[in-house]
Amino acid sequence: MWSILYLCGHHAHGAGRTYRIRVHNVGTSTSLNFRIQGHNLLLVETEGSYTTQQNYTSLDVHVGQSYSFLLTTDQNASSDYYVVASARIVNESLWQRVTGVAVLRYSNSGGAASGPLPDPPQDQYDKTLSMNQARSVRWNLSAGAARPNPQGSFRYSSINVTQAYLLRSTTPVEIGGRRRAALNGLSFSPPETPLRLADAYGVEGAYTLDFPERPPPDAAPRVARSVINGTYRGFMELIFQNNDTRMQSYHVDGYAVFVVGMDYGEWTEASRGAYNKGDSVARSTVQVYPGAWTAVLVSLDNVGFWNVRSQNLDSWYLGQEVYVRVVNPEDGANKTEMAVPRNALYCGQLHKYQKYGPQTAIPRLIKHICICSSSCVSC
Repeated sequence: MWSILYLCGHHAHGAGRTYRIRVHNVGTSTSLNFRIQGHNLLLVETEGSYTTQQNYTSLDVHVGQSYSFLLTTDQNASSDYYVVASARIVNESLWQRVTGVAVLRYSNSGGAASGPLPDPPQDQYDKTLSMNQARSVRWNLSAGAARPNPQGSFRYSSINVTQAYLLRSTTPVEIGGRRRAALNGLSFSPPETPLRLADAYGVEGAYTLDFPERPPPDAAPRVARSVINGTYRGFMELIFQNNDTRMQSYHVDGYAVFVVGMDYGEWTEASRGAYNKGDSVARSTVQVYPGAWTAVLVSLDNVGFWNVRSQNLDSWYLGQEVYVRVVNPEDGANKTEMAVPRNALYCGQLHKYQKYGPQTAIPRLIKHICICSSSCVSC
C-alpha cells in the first residue's frame, strides 16, 4: 500500500518545521519497524508517558504499542522520501510483500523518491539490537505535564513488592481435544457470568482465586477460570517469560506498568539485580522476545477486575490471559469504584437483570462484550 504525506519543508531562510507524528501498531500478530528515509525520529512519548528525547533511525513498534516522535523537515527538498513499515522478528523474506510504503513530500519538493527503500535493522548476527533499543526507552523525569505517578512523589524502587507472579507462555498445545494457549499451564475460559458482576451480585463458582505464582513444574496444561487475587494498594511484580518461538506482547488493562527489565534466557531471582530502578518508562503494553523475559512493576490502586492478556490475537483467543482482582476491603459503600453502568450487559446467571430486550438497537458486535469478560457464551 502506498500513500503520500505532505509536509511543509525548508523555507527560504533555511529553517525547517517540526511535526509530531504518532505511530501505532494496531495489527494482530506482527511487530513492525518504522523508518523514514534520510530522517531521524526524535522519540518523545509512548502510551501516555513522556520519554527522554533520543534520536532513532528506525523504531520497532510491537503489537498494541504506540510511540510519538518529532520529525524535522531539515533535509534537501530535491526529492521525496520513503516512509516504510515492515515486519520484524519474523522471516523477513516471506514478509517483504506486505511492507507498507508511503512518501514524505516537502511542499517545495523537486522530484519523486528514488532508489531502494531504506533498510531495516541488520540484526541477523546480533539478536540484541531490538532489545537494546527497547531498553533505551526511558522515562523523562523532567517533563512538566501530567504522567502516571510522577517520580517526585512515587519512587517505585523504594516500594516493597507485596506480590510476584512469573507468567510463562509456551507453544500452544492440545487440551481436551482443542488447540489452546496458556499462562502457567492454565488456559483461561471466560465464564458465562462476567467476573466483576459475579462479584457484585455474589455469584459463586464463576472463578477461582488459585492462579499459581510460578509455573507448576510437572502439571499438565488445563482449561481454568483461575484469577490472580491482587492486594489493593499493593505493589505487584509481573514477569512475562516467553518460552514460545514467536514474539509476544502483553497488555495490562486499567494500569500503566513500570518496565523495569528484559533479557534473554530464563528469569531467576538474581535477574532483579539488573532491574532499572530509576527511570523505567511507564506504559500499558510490553514486548517479550522469544526465549526471553520482561519484568514490570504495577501499583494496584485501581479497584476492579483487570485483564492481563496476550496482544497477539490468536494467543488471546486460545486462552492466553488472566484477570487480576483488586478489591478495597474497607469500602463497604463502594466509593472507590464506579457504579455498574445503566446499560450494562448481563449474562449467565444474571441474565434476568438484563434491561435490553431482543429488539434492542445495540449492535450485534457490542452484544457479545460483557463487563470484564473477553466473551460471553450466553448472550
